[in-house]
Amino acid sequence: MRYRAGLDHVLNNIDLHIETKEKIGIIGRTGAGKSSLFQAMFRLIDQKSVSGKISIDGFDIKSIPLHHLRSRLSVIPQTPILFAGTLRYNIDPFEQYTDEQCLLALESVQLKHIISNNSEGLHQLVAESGSNFSTGQCQLLCVARAILKQSKILMIDEATANVDQTTDSLIQNVIAEKFKNRTILTIAHRLNTVARSDRIIVMHQGKILDFDVPQNILPKYGHIQHASSDTNNQS
Repeated sequence: MRYRAGLDHVLNNIDLHIETKEKIGIIGRTGAGKSSLFQAMFRLIDQKSVSGKISIDGFDIKSIPLHHLRSRLSVIPQTPILFAGTLRYNIDPFEQYTDEQCLLALESVQLKHIISNNSEGLHQLVAESGSNFSTGQCQLLCVARAILKQSKILMIDEATANVDQTTDSLIQNVIAEKFKNRTILTIAHRLNTVARSDRIIVMHQGKILDFDVPQNILPKYGHIQHASSDTNNQS
C-alpha cells in the first residue's frame, strides 16, 4: 500500500488472519506502519494505491459500501476527537441511542458526575476539541462513544499515550469488560498496554516482523518500548 502513486510502500507483504473476538496488540517503532494498517481498514487511502485484499467476515472491504464498512468499525485515537456542541452530540452524533443508554455509557467510564454536577445534563456544551474538559475526560468521552456504538471491531490507536496512569488503567479495564465479545486491535507505545492481548503483531518498515503470543513477544521486543518512549518525550 502507498499513500499515493509514486511514493514508497508503507505496507508490504502483510499476511495475517485474526479470529472473531480476538484481542490483538500492535507494536513497532515510529513509522513502522501501525497507523497505516488502521487507515487501510477504514479505506482512508486511495484504493488505486492499495493492492491485495482486506476481508471482514469473508467480505473484501472494497466491496462493502463505505458507510456500512465504517459502521462496523470504531476507533479510539491518541488525540481525542470532540466537536463544539452538546455532550450528548459528542457521544451520540447520529442520535441513535436513548438518554438512558448515554448515561449508562458515561457511568461505565466514571463520568456520570459531569452530568449530575451540571444543570444542563447531557445538553451541556462541549467546546471545540473538548477544551473545557481535561485530557483524560476527553479520552473517556471517546471510550463512552465506542461503548454506545459497540462495533464488531474496535481499533485503539495509542489511546492512553497522553493520560495519567489512573486513567490508563481505567480505560484498559473498561475496554476489557465492555468489549470482551468484540475484536480489538490496539496500537500501543507501552508494552504493558498489550500484555493481556491474545497475540501481538510486531511491525517494522511496513512489514510484520513477528506475530505471536505475549509471553514470546514481550521478552524479545522490550527495546521497542524504550524507543517509542524516547520519541514521545521529544514530541
